[in-house]
Amino acid sequence: MKTKLLLLFTLLFALSLLAQETKVPKKVKDSFVKLYPNAKDVKWDQEGDEEFEASFKNGTEQISVVFDEDGRVEETETVIEVKNLSKPILDFVAQNYSDYKITETAKIVDDKGIVTFEAEVTKGKEKKDLIFDANGKQVKKEAKESDEKDED
Repeated sequence: MKTKLLLLFTLLFALSLLAQETKVPKKVKDSFVKLYPNAKDVKWDQEGDEEFEASFKNGTEQISVVFDEDGRVEETETVIEVKNLSKPILDFVAQNYSDYKITETAKIVDDKGIVTFEAEVTKGKEKKDLIFDANGKQVKKEAKESDEKDED
């Protein structure tokens, strides 16, 4: 009886994973493959009703790209090292978030070619995304809820 229950549980779990797979339109996949033919470890997520995000490795870079449902790129985010943030950004974080640690950084390019930089700062379980323009001026701050898996 235990074996049957275990098999049933395993089957239900596998089916639930399949049901959660993101359905990506062909136009979006075709656009992605054309732009990133060498992408590895691609993971798709749906952003709202009409946007799809591909997270992947392209050579040594970790990138995520948001596409609209017609396959047009809306935003590209490339992970960068903290040392690649400009001095004004690093100075701003040091002055205004001295008890936080920079835990993630990225360069973001929107569909108009506007470049911004993201610095995720963390203090305990509290996380904030700080967004800066190309000159290092803060343009946006978003508080994030911490995931339990991010606690370590």
